[in-house]
Amino acid sequence: MSTVVLPGSFDPYTLGHLDLTRRAVSLGHHVILAVSHNPSKKGTLDLEARKTAISRTLEAESLAEDTEVRTLPRGLLVDFCREVGAAAVVRGLRSQLDLAYEEPMARMNDHLAGVETVFLLTDSRLAHISSSLVREVHALGGDVADMLPAPSLDALRDAAAVS
Repeated sequence: MSTVVLPGSFDPYTLGHLDLTRRAVSLGHHVILAVSHNPSKKGTLDLEARKTAISRTLEAESLAEDTEVRTLPRGLLVDFCREVGAAAVVRGLRSQLDLAYEEPMARMNDHLAGVETVFLLTDSRLAHISSSLVREVHALGGDVADMLPAPSLDALRDAAAVS
């Protein structure tokens, strides 16, 4: 079993993220979900709330044994990959726009440290889901229950109640 890193802000962790996690595990990988803070994105959930929601989801989905949830430290993703002994980074692609964004980063990770990137095409039934759209729909009062695992939905509702 090789270790791979699935990085993201996961604000919130969606059914699309869960699908990628399941599929990476099914390929025989131990998956480290590296939760990051992206300063270019306006966040809703704090880092601990995201990590807790992800961990609860993985436990409920019987994936906890093959996964772990860690905070991605500031710095280069490739340094984190070296630290944890990851063979590759796993990224999901919803569209050609995602590929255009992800490809240069994948090439740089390979250049800097020989870290491979494995791209998984998003399940077409989930391709419309993004954390930023889920946050926006939720903030405007829309129902996002069919886009999120229950722990993520609970975390969003808790954050809205505090705001």
